[in-house]
Amino acid sequence: MNFSSWPALFVVDVEGNGTNPPDLVEVAALPVRDGQLDKSTAGAWLTKPKRPVTPFAARVHGLTNQVLEDKPGWEEIQGAVHGLLGTAWIAAHHAHVDYRVLSAHMPQWQPAGVIDTLRLAKATYPGLPKYSLDALIEHAAPDLSQAPGQRHRATFDAYATARLLIAMSAQYDTWDQLVAAAVPPNMPGAPQPEEDPTLW
Repeated sequence: MNFSSWPALFVVDVEGNGTNPPDLVEVAALPVRDGQLDKSTAGAWLTKPKRPVTPFAARVHGLTNQVLEDKPGWEEIQGAVHGLLGTAWIAAHHAHVDYRVLSAHMPQWQPAGVIDTLRLAKATYPGLPKYSLDALIEHAAPDLSQAPGQRHRATFDAYATARLLIAMSAQYDTWDQLVAAAVPPNMPGAPQPEEDPTLW
């Protein structure tokens, strides 16, 4: 894979407050440039949700109402998040979830495309019993020694997802092949079906 052919791309991960629909409590965006993770220009934000964090969500990511009490509201950081992501591609594990939540919080935001590393993993590693982030970390064994934070925090999960994306992309010769395997239908960046040729 020639990484120099990749467009601008951020691996993103979000954590929510456990309600439906969720309020955001954490967002991470990690650029991938020339096949490398650029932590120097990554973005990570904690935000106080409008509705309290549920006990279940707090147990998963550890972000309690007390931890978030003095953090800025979403309106205060929305511009910075949107400004960093711009119109770049995004990648995420189970990407429709992250894309849907971010789109709900930033109605004017439109990424160039959405890569789903879950979809990509099913194409790259057929036959695995599970395709959760934990299962893929165990299978592919990416180097996570420099990952910030801990599992189920947005910064760690974005870093792990980015490492998995780079590892899986080695199985593809071109960006277009990767897109064909990784972008869900009806998502930004999805390959368009070819027109049926007519007989005349």
